[in-house]
Amino acid sequence: MKQMQTKKRGNRGTAKSKQEQNFSYTNTSKKSTRTSGSMSKKNLTSPVQTSDALQKKLKLFSKRLEKKIRTVPDFPKQGIMFKDITTVLKEKKLFSETVDMLASLYKNKRIDKVVSIESRGFIFGAALAYKLGAGFVPVRKPNKLPAEKIREEYVLEYGTDALEIHTDAIRKGERVLLHDDLLATGGTAGAACRLVERVGGKVAGLCFLIELTFLNGREKLNDYDVVSLLKV
Repeated sequence: MKQMQTKKRGNRGTAKSKQEQNFSYTNTSKKSTRTSGSMSKKNLTSPVQTSDALQKKLKLFSKRLEKKIRTVPDFPKQGIMFKDITTVLKEKKLFSETVDMLASLYKNKRIDKVVSIESRGFIFGAALAYKLGAGFVPVRKPNKLPAEKIREEYVLEYGTDALEIHTDAIRKGERVLLHDDLLATGGTAGAACRLVERVGGKVAGLCFLIELTFLNGREKLNDYDVVSLLKV
């Protein structure tokens, strides 16, 4: 996913002031304005169910994440506030606890495959698939996958980009959890969902480590169950 520059749409950072945020779950399964590339209502899923005890645990965990995730100004270029998750990855306890937290939300959702988006999504996505006893499927940028594949384009502020998936990656009817490290404008996540549907999968949910709320990425994912551990 790409970075964002101040006052421009993008996918990786924010110039807004840092605020303490809590775990966020919103059932976004409401009717959305339809476009030619919008999600199909037939893919609506039931929301993730969490007990009061788990909700409390998640909120406390979110505060720990907020303190650990490093914000790097002006990277990779001027005006971008980059959210660096390597400060989470290097802490063995926090890394494993993050995977466990995500897995606890989906342990009863009968997930067959975890699909993750290039490239930081692969890190937690593969670990999450292992924890859930599911297969792992990478969604990559154009011309990175070696076998037969399909492509889905999505709109950026100035132009388009695309993602690809192997045509044999998902069997018809398999329940798929889509994971990426960050939800920004929702363009890449939406494209990944469409790829999953085109090869016959059913999107059972989307989960993110971080959500940049001011970019309103959830609005592009109105037909799906969306979870983020930290909102900034």
